Parts: sequence; C-alpha cells; structure tokens
Amino acid sequence: MNIFSIARFFLITGAVFLVIGGGLYLIGRLGIPLGRLPGDIVIKRGNFTFAFPIVTSIVLSILLTIVLNILIRFLNR
Repeated sequence: MNIFSIARFFLITGAVFLVIGGGLYLIGRLGIPLGRLPGDIVIKRGNFTFAFPIVTSIVLSILLTIVLNILIRFLNR
C-alpha cells in the first residue's frame, strides 16, 4: 500500500462525510422530523432521556436501499 492509495482513501472518506453532513444539514433546515416520527420511542424520567427512533431507522433503511440499488445498477452499465 503506497501513500497515494492512503490519500485517495482519506479523500473519498472525507467526501462521503461531507455529503452525509450536508444531507443532514438540509434535512434539519427543511424541517423533516427525523427522530420524531410517529412510532419512535422516547422515554423521559427525571434527568434521563432514552430515545429509540425505530420508525426513523426503518424509513432511512428503505431510502438508502433504494438509492444504493439505483447507484449500483447505474455503475454496472
């Protein structure tokens, strides 16, 4: 493994994090209630809060599956 493959890895990883961060920023600015969908579990007891966003996880999983399948089909042609 040479220095160029390591540099390429870090550049690609940085670009992926930039896209994910930008997407999360836009989702927050658009007012999409990820983490607060009906069916997400939130338990508050005094100073303790437990959040389990099960519906949000399912929705994101479905969306990512669709996007990745489209991407894979596009790249294989």
